[in-house]
Amino acid sequence: MGKTIAEKIFDAHLIDIPFKNTFILSLDRVFCHEITSPIAINDLKERNLDKVFDNTKIKAVIDHVSPAKDSKTALQGKIMREWAKRNNIKDFFDIGRNGVCHALFPEKGFIRPGFTVIMGDSHTCTHGAFGAFAAGVGTTDLEVGILKGVCAFREPRTIRVELTGSLKEGVYAKDVILFVIGRLGVNGASDCVIEFCGPVIDSFDMEARMTVCNMAVEAGATSGICNPDMHTVDYLWDFIKEDFATKEDALKEYSKYQSDDDALYYKSYSFDLSDLEPLVTYGYKPDCVKTVKEMSGTKIDQVYIGSCTNGRLSDLRIAAAILKGHKIADSVRAIVSPATQKKKKKALNEGIIETFLDAGFCVTNPTCGACLGMSNGVLAEGEVCISTTNRNFNGRMGKGGMVHLASPATAAKAAIYGYIN
Repeated sequence: MGKTIAEKIFDAHLIDIPFKNTFILSLDRVFCHEITSPIAINDLKERNLDKVFDNTKIKAVIDHVSPAKDSKTALQGKIMREWAKRNNIKDFFDIGRNGVCHALFPEKGFIRPGFTVIMGDSHTCTHGAFGAFAAGVGTTDLEVGILKGVCAFREPRTIRVELTGSLKEGVYAKDVILFVIGRLGVNGASDCVIEFCGPVIDSFDMEARMTVCNMAVEAGATSGICNPDMHTVDYLWDFIKEDFATKEDALKEYSKYQSDDDALYYKSYSFDLSDLEPLVTYGYKPDCVKTVKEMSGTKIDQVYIGSCTNGRLSDLRIAAAILKGHKIADSVRAIVSPATQKKKKKALNEGIIETFLDAGFCVTNPTCGACLGMSNGVLAEGEVCISTTNRNFNGRMGKGGMVHLASPATAAKAAIYGYIN
């Protein structure tokens, strides 16, 4: 009987099954950032266990509040810096060299097909776009991962989501994942892996796939995952070209982590997206989804373009193409935060940053701050934001604020009109 990608990765990393439905896996990467990791770091230090299993496999960044906005966030950064220095963490990305973790780490080539990855961040599932098993974990699991390089998981039940048809012009990866979440529901994939496949996924580049996998957790999934293919190889080539004679050789190796044709799935869905329209959320759950047409006329106070979902170069290009030659409405404020320093520099060289500035956007440094209501775009009570982030929970971007999730294209159009359009 064939196996899914997740099952193959589990087989390759299995250390022990201490009791039923508990799989102890070795880890290829442990990612850390300054919001969740300091708790684990301090606890290990108090236990006289201030060490790491492998300083080349741990990658760390300061990204959620960048730069620090107060003494508390400054302390979180200080804890990370001192820990990285004590343990000789080679890949630690401080202010000025940093970026949003789930954009920065793939950009640095830290992900490979078949890898196991954990982080104290629910959107770690983003990295499944590369054919890796990547999951967000709690503090205890993060501590064990840092110390021992292992983590416990449940059986990798996989839900197959096949996406067929061809997307209309103006419909993007964000619309696709909002559609899927709307159909599955916020608990529709609990304790499961969502394997995204089909012609739509095959046509997506890696940035689009990362957008899709990023929000798998919003359907309750442990991880999102895609079959590695030549798009994957092309993205990674600069980092793997010393390991393979040709790209075809790399693809042959990585194809080991493609699901078998006769693999068994927990559930299977197939959606034809040929008639899909641009979507936007309403209410306070990511599965509350309507078409932009249905939400047209909804007044907004703020536009936010950025985050680990939609702050990559392709996202900035899409938004800038719509904004070119336009000004944002007088009634709104608009913020764009390129996801990494490299992406910001490229956007600057391409004239994208100039387009945003000319339109009236505030261009910030790479940070997660606005997404979770910590900095760089917090809402006041009663304010409404259309955002390219991944969560529209009540108070997510500020107490009493409303967040409508949308693609960079939809957000850019709303900035011009002052309302969803």
